[in-house]
Amino acid sequence: MSEELQTASRIRAHLDEVAHLRTQIREPGLIAATAAVKQLQSLRFRATYADFLRSQTHEAATRFFLEELYGKTDFTERDTQFGRIAGAIERLFPAAVGHLAVDLAEIHALSERLDHEMAEHWMSFGRAGSETSAAKRYIQCWRATSQREHRDRQLAVVLHMGRELQRLTRIRSVHLALKMMRQPAHLAGLSSLQQLLERGFAAFAAMGDAETFLTAIENRESAWTANMFNMDLATCAQQLALDLSKAQNDQ
Repeated sequence: MSEELQTASRIRAHLDEVAHLRTQIREPGLIAATAAVKQLQSLRFRATYADFLRSQTHEAATRFFLEELYGKTDFTERDTQFGRIAGAIERLFPAAVGHLAVDLAEIHALSERLDHEMAEHWMSFGRAGSETSAAKRYIQCWRATSQREHRDRQLAVVLHMGRELQRLTRIRSVHLALKMMRQPAHLAGLSSLQQLLERGFAAFAAMGDAETFLTAIENRESAWTANMFNMDLATCAQQLALDLSKAQNDQ
């Protein structure tokens, strides 16, 4: 199988999983639970990277990750565009962009899978009649979902995508090719994908050397995951509740 066909196949496989998960989220309770999980995760990310959100150098890249990878946005339109042109991505865009698209699709599928399982547990803990705080309830859902290997894979793909963006922003020909794609992408109905790529490139280009940013993500997310699995529940819930409160106050 050619590299182009492998790229298309991998993108479609990830997006098919996301589409399948969406068909299962029809019950109002599960829709609300999924929204609650995503909202809490968005606040946690804001708290963990509050320093970068205040940094002129790192703000754009932090918001790119927050809104495009960890956000609560409905990505249905973008997914539809990805799926429709998966086989043509490497013909329409520079070859390296195809690899970024695979990373993005995999991160998306992993996140949706984990969020779906978390939401199912969220409803279960809620139906138990407990007055547990949102932070404690979230940690209980995390531990009930488990999936340590998927959590680790999610972080690994995020870091790979970040390092590829850093590498590609230094290649002038890729920048020029991306700009030249604006009109063809618009005519082909690929505006969402084009805008996503341009946002990512602009954010990483603004940072210059992204290693400080990516190392911080690796260290902080690894520590976060370890605490979520291993820390005493009451202590972990107290810390998470404090982070959520800070993020809400900063909004």
